[in-house]
Amino acid sequence: MQRVVVFDEFGGPEVMHIVEEPVVEPAAGEVRVRIEAFAVNPLDQMMRSGTSPATVPLPHARLGVEGTGVVDALGPDTAGLKIGDPVILAALPDASTRGSYAEYTTLPASQVVPRPAGLGVTEAAAVWVAYSTAYGALVEKAGVRPGDHVLVTAASGGVGRAAMQIARQIGAVPLALTRHTARKDELLAAGAAAVIATDQEDVAEAVHRHTDGAGADIVLDVVMGPGQQELLKAARPGGTLVAAGFLDPRPTPFPTGTPLRIFSYRSFEHTLDAAVVKRMAAFLGAGVRLGALRPAVDKVFALDDVVAAHRHLETGPRSGKIVVTV
Repeated sequence: MQRVVVFDEFGGPEVMHIVEEPVVEPAAGEVRVRIEAFAVNPLDQMMRSGTSPATVPLPHARLGVEGTGVVDALGPDTAGLKIGDPVILAALPDASTRGSYAEYTTLPASQVVPRPAGLGVTEAAAVWVAYSTAYGALVEKAGVRPGDHVLVTAASGGVGRAAMQIARQIGAVPLALTRHTARKDELLAAGAAAVIATDQEDVAEAVHRHTDGAGADIVLDVVMGPGQQELLKAARPGGTLVAAGFLDPRPTPFPTGTPLRIFSYRSFEHTLDAAVVKRMAAFLGAGVRLGALRPAVDKVFALDDVVAAHRHLETGPRSGKIVVTV
């Protein structure tokens, strides 16, 4: 038997509870992972509260799209893996049935990647969603190159910090956008070449000042909403905007008359592609070895305190990911 976090109705953190259920044996092409830790993400909150764009079947729904652990059992046709291998869960599109908020999960072997040796368990639990999203948006979608000026919205969040580190690893120049002047020093220490605080500065004017009048080559918008109009003004003609988030629930006006390439990005379009996952894992491993990529962890909770972990998620801005150890 194993302990699993489930919820039977939509609502606040208190709807989650821990139950015992059988451990699932892996079928052909599947692997069972003994979870050591998982991260708490805004998508988990949306699923739990009933605001997720994807359907969440009730009752007895699970949560968790990322985590880390060790291979516990292998089904047939799982070459390249062995019991005891430390791995990262690379994609859990069916989190409501296989979610990482548990002692074990059984999933396709293609959805795990080796855990980089330089990451501890809590860091490894917090790395995949943020870094795969930032990598997919900047590298696979926007084609970031050395020397590009990359404007990163919500820069103090998990994806924002990952995007700044990835841009630096490639040789691009990350410009961090934040709502709060008080976070400037923190973001400069996290890798930003410059920080633009919207509570004191005009976004477009500041970006043009930091790019010698040219504008940003790439804009990573993980916020959306009406504020995207200001981002369009901050980009150079012929530049690229990648919309890769949904932090602002307000409608986003359709961009018209702008000389930009505009992409909408959802991470599962790449994390379910085995070839791209292989590139992501190689990039992540290299970045960890070089010391260029390092996730920030805000606070760690025990599995019994998962409700408190979700309440902490709802308290507001943090300086890293929330992790739960199992």
